[in-house]
Formats: sequence, structure tokens, C-alpha cells
Amino acid sequence: MTTAHVGPLTAAAPVAPLGGHSAVLLLTQLTVLVVSAHLLGRLAKRVGLPAVVGELGVGVLLGPSVFGQFVPRASDWVFPQQAGQFHLLDSVALLGVLVLVGVTGISLDFTLVRRRGGTVAWISLLGLVIPFGLGAVVAMKLLPGVLRPQHAQPTVFALFLGVALCVSAIPVIAKTLLDMGLIHRNVGQLILAAGTMDDIVGWLLLSVVSAMAADGLHTGTVLGPILHLAGLLLVLTVLGRPLVRGAMRWAQRSQSSAAVVVTAVAVLLMCATGTAALGLEPVFGAFLGGILIGTSSAVSLGSLAPLNNGLSATLAPVFFATAGLRMDMGALGQPAVLGGALLILGVAILGKFAGALLGGLTGRLNRWEILALGAGMNARGVVQLVVAAVGLRLGVLNTQSYTIIVLTAVITSVMAPPLLRLAMRRLEITAQEESRRRAMEPLLN
Repeated sequence: MTTAHVGPLTAAAPVAPLGGHSAVLLLTQLTVLVVSAHLLGRLAKRVGLPAVVGELGVGVLLGPSVFGQFVPRASDWVFPQQAGQFHLLDSVALLGVLVLVGVTGISLDFTLVRRRGGTVAWISLLGLVIPFGLGAVVAMKLLPGVLRPQHAQPTVFALFLGVALCVSAIPVIAKTLLDMGLIHRNVGQLILAAGTMDDIVGWLLLSVVSAMAADGLHTGTVLGPILHLAGLLLVLTVLGRPLVRGAMRWAQRSQSSAAVVVTAVAVLLMCATGTAALGLEPVFGAFLGGILIGTSSAVSLGSLAPLNNGLSATLAPVFFATAGLRMDMGALGQPAVLGGALLILGVAILGKFAGALLGGLTGRLNRWEILALGAGMNARGVVQLVVAAVGLRLGVLNTQSYTIIVLTAVITSVMAPPLLRLAMRRLEITAQEESRRRAMEPLLN
């Protein structure tokens, strides 16, 4: 009797669903992070800081720097250093930050952006060029050799550090402005617009430098990311706008708030998927999706309120808390690493504030507006954490330089709120800002 050949027609065994220890661990992690982020966020608000400051601090406290240092066995059980388990947690956190950034895109006032386009462009350009140049020069000339992996090319390392210092963080900026009730202010809108331009250029620079680290410098390294971005913007303008407008109008006519929210989330996820498929950051895609929804004029902002006070309020704090779980302050015990950390932190802060100063002067902004711009643009947050993770994966950064970049991201994000509060107290609310606040109130409250 001959045995029939069993080949491609054989049905594959179904993938088992998540369960057992992995499910218990993920649910435990989410419970700990959600509750801790909420409590520390409320504590931060009670002392006059935005909730995002407490949420960022959760990761540092529960990571290897504190919890892992003093209670290592419990830390290893709750947050084991396993890539698969971390990726599960990252997936949940990613959904929260995509919704948060989408709400920010919906809230962007394009009338102001178009009217102040020159100011936005100068703030963004100088806020990129100055810290990028300073970071590259410092990496080449001043940093101790212990911060650069032996096999990493000095030029690539210098360019990578420049990219890490020139980026801003739309997620952290957005959460800070939302927490502080400043997203309707003119300066808040300028920070969002300039930060978005910084993010676009920053992700392009990261793509180029990452390709250099992997394959060397050639024409495709530079042109590929630029062509992908240009094609994406063209598709969204020509096809995305009418499709999103039609989808949102259909959802609004259904008289169901659930239909509106589900349609909006689907738009954000599809746009995030598109940018991720092109090698760009999914957060950037969600922001573009939010802009498409906000400019469609097809849906009332009140029907989108569950995006901000439901999904985003619950899951976005997990994203910020997760960011600090990979940070280990123990590397700063070496004098050379500590000196390098202080130097990089100083250059990062100086570069962004110098860019805001020169860019603000070209737009004839006053000193308090310039201070607020510098504070907002200085918040690098999770974007810099992503850059650091990419550098570590490519071998451009080692453990010491990775920790320094993460530390810079956290400190600059924590610096932003008090400086913003100081500056905004000196700026009177205009009639235009009050009108914008009333228009946004259904979405943000």
C-alpha cells in the first residue's frame, strides 16, 4: 500500500490563543501599570504638574532602576526581561498612544498653522538643525570613547546622536498640552505644528542614518524615505480626504456614537498601518489620520469624546509607563558615563531652546511665547526612546549611551510642564483662543 504524499494541502495546526502564564502575566502588568499611572498622575496633578509627569515616572520606579534594584525577585516575576512578553505589553500601549496622537491631530487648527506657516517653518528648521549639529560635533570631538561601541563607525555614531537630540515627541507634547489645558492656545498650536514637522524630518533622518548603519551610504538610502513620505502625503490628499469624509459622514448619519468612534479608530489604525508599511513611524500615521478626521467637517467633536476620555485616558498612560521599564540608572555610576550624560543633556536643552529663540524672533514672538515654545519643543519623550532602541538594535549605541539618551528623554519631558506653566501665566487668553477652546470642549471634556 502506497502512502499518499502529504504536502502543501495539509492544513496547518491552528495557533493556540494566548493563555496560561503569559496571559496572567500580561493582565498583571496592565493592572499594575494602569493603577500606578493613574495614582502617580493624580499625585503629579496635586503638586501642580501634568499627569504625564507621574505616568513617565511609573516606568522608572517599576523598572530596573528602583523596583528591580531593591526587590529583584518580584521585579523579575512581574516584568521579566523577555522580548515576547514585552512585545505583548508594547502592543497594548501602542493602541493607547495611537488614539492619543489621533486626538491631537483632530485638535490641530489648520487655519492658524497656515496663517503662521513661516513662523512654524523657522521654529521647526532651527529646532532641528541646531541640536543636530551640536549633537554630531559633541559626539565626534568631546564624548568619551566608552559611550561608542567599538565596531560602530564614528561618523554614523555622531549622526545618530544628532538625530536623537534633534527630535521632538508629539505623544508627550500632546499629553502635556492636553493635561495642562493648553492645546487651544496659539502657542500650543504652534508647538504642535512645529513638533509635527520635527517628527516628519526626524523620522526621515532616522531612516537614513539607520540605513547607513546597516548598508552604508548610497542614493537609495537618502531618496527612499523621502519618496515614501511624498507618495504617502499625495495618496492621503487625493484619496484619503474624500474617503475619510465619506466614512465619517456615514457614521454620523447612523445616529450611533459607537459607529462614529469605531470609524475614527479604524481611520487612525489604517493610517498608522500605512506609515508603518513604508518604514515610517505608526504614530506619525495616526497623527495624519487625526488631521483627516478633524478637517473633514463631517462629524461633531462631541461624538468623538470617548476617544479622549475612554481609550486614550486608559491606555495612553500604559505607553508612557512602559517607556521607563527599559531604563537602568546603574550605568551612571561610572564617572565617564555621568560626565557624558551631563554634556549630552546640556547640548540637547541648549539646542532646542536656541532653535526656539531664533525661530521665535523671526516670527516676532515675545519672550514668554519663545520660552513656551522652547519648553514644548524640548520634550523628546518616547520618540527619543524609539530612536535609542533602534540605535541599540543596530549596534550604533551601547548600554551606556542608550541609558543616557533615555535619561535625556525623561528629563526633558519632565522639564517642559513647569516651564510651560511659568510662560503661559504671562500670556493673556485672546478671543480667538477662547473661541477655539469652546469648539474643542466637547472633544476634550
